[in-house]
Amino acid sequence: MRLPVSLWLPLALAVAAVAAGQSPLQRRVVRDVLEYFHGRSNVHFLFKERDVDGVIEREDPSGTFVQLRLSLAQTACRKRAPQRHCRVLESRRKPVCLACYKFDTSDVPKVLDKYHNCGPSHHLAAKEIWQRDEAECRAVEEAGKGGDTLYLPGMFAFSRGLPA
Repeated sequence: MRLPVSLWLPLALAVAAVAAGQSPLQRRVVRDVLEYFHGRSNVHFLFKERDVDGVIEREDPSGTFVQLRLSLAQTACRKRAPQRHCRVLESRRKPVCLACYKFDTSDVPKVLDKYHNCGPSHHLAAKEIWQRDEAECRAVEEAGKGGDTLYLPGMFAFSRGLPA
C-alpha cells in the first residue's frame, strides 16, 4: 500500500526537524537508550522514538551532562526479526525513558556515568520514582568532579609519628 506524498512528507519533515535540533551527544543518548530498552528480556517488539522532551545539556570543566525524556511507541515488528519499515501501533504501549549521561571532555566523548529508567508514562510520574530519578541524575551530573579526579603527587601529605 502506497501513501500519498501529502501524508508522509509532513511526518518525514517533522522527524528530520527533531533530529536536526539535537546535538550529537543528545542523539548518542537516544541511540543508547533505545539499545538498552531493546536489550531488556521483557521487550518483544521494536520501539521507535516518538518525542524527546525536557532536554538539559550543561557543560562544566569535568564534562558535559545530558538529561532527557524519551517517549517511545511500539511497532508491529518483532525484536528478533527486524524489518526495514515498521509500522507504529498507536493503541499499544508508549513507555517513557528518563536518561542522564555524563560525558568527558575528550575529542570522542566517553561516558563517565549514566542512569536510565524506562516505564509506562504514569510510572515515571509517581513521586517516589521521580525523587529517586532526581537523586540518581544529580549523582550522574557530579561524576568526574572532585573524587574522580586524577591523583597528583603532593596532593596529600601524611606524617608519621615518632615511636613513644
